[in-house]
Amino acid sequence: MTILVLAEHDNAELKDATARALTAAAAIGGDIHILVAGKGSKSVADQAAALDGAAKVLHCDNDLYAHGLAEPLALLITGLMANYDAVVAPATTSAKNTMPRVAALLDVMQVSDILSVESADTFTRPIYAGNAIQTVQATDAKKVITVRTTAFAAAGDGGSASIEDIAAAEDPGLSSFVGEELSKSDRPELTSAKIIVSGGRGVASGENFGKYIEPVADALGAAIGASRAAVDAGYMSNDYQVGQTGKVVAPELYIAVGISGAIQHLAGMKDSKVIVAINKDEEAPIFQIADYGLVADLFKAMPELAEELGKAS
Repeated sequence: MTILVLAEHDNAELKDATARALTAAAAIGGDIHILVAGKGSKSVADQAAALDGAAKVLHCDNDLYAHGLAEPLALLITGLMANYDAVVAPATTSAKNTMPRVAALLDVMQVSDILSVESADTFTRPIYAGNAIQTVQATDAKKVITVRTTAFAAAGDGGSASIEDIAAAEDPGLSSFVGEELSKSDRPELTSAKIIVSGGRGVASGENFGKYIEPVADALGAAIGASRAAVDAGYMSNDYQVGQTGKVVAPELYIAVGISGAIQHLAGMKDSKVIVAINKDEEAPIFQIADYGLVADLFKAMPELAEELGKAS
């Protein structure tokens, strides 16, 4: 079996999600090749070649792939699939846009968001917001798979894969890049942060995020997250949303502040190594999965926590 792994990158840095997808591909078994499609992305190809477990890196450097548009990328992947039994990608925002198109062009079923590999054609995946785990056997000759990266460890370095330059596919002419607005922050990226401090509806306002959540996050060097209720209320932008329809995270430490623990939110963070909940409602569902719980008014507890963390630093 030969597997193609789609690299997640920004044309300069290979994302950690790629190394985790590589681990999932290794569990399936067989030779693993990594596809790096971008513009000015030679350094990304070099980083991919250094991953342990990769046999080859296919590098396609072309303006078509500079911004990761799904339509031309899907056509490139399907053009390569004659040589592969499966294509695997991390279940990121960009791959969720690209991979269903690949599956449609190949006329196969996509297996989405896998949590484990049971055999070369059998996988587990979450359903019902993670409240049940489904076992799926894929019988298609060509398999299209996305990986929940929080469920797999990242492959290490130490590889020495060869790099092969490949030609671009035809431009389908279905989309074009117009522009982008990128948010910039000195904080860690939410999906890769080791510590996350999240606020919910109980924080009561966007101003309070700055007053009560940020000082603790700053003291811990943490990323900031938010529940859907907080995002819907306008306290934070949806870039910060953690949950089933937001970002799925699994940090070393997750601090949930003023979050009741709705199923939608738990689906996005319950794989965190240590969960700390601060909520004044002792019956809040979040306490059922928390490793440590503090029944307290966040407006008193958070300043005290920031003060103690300041003393410890």
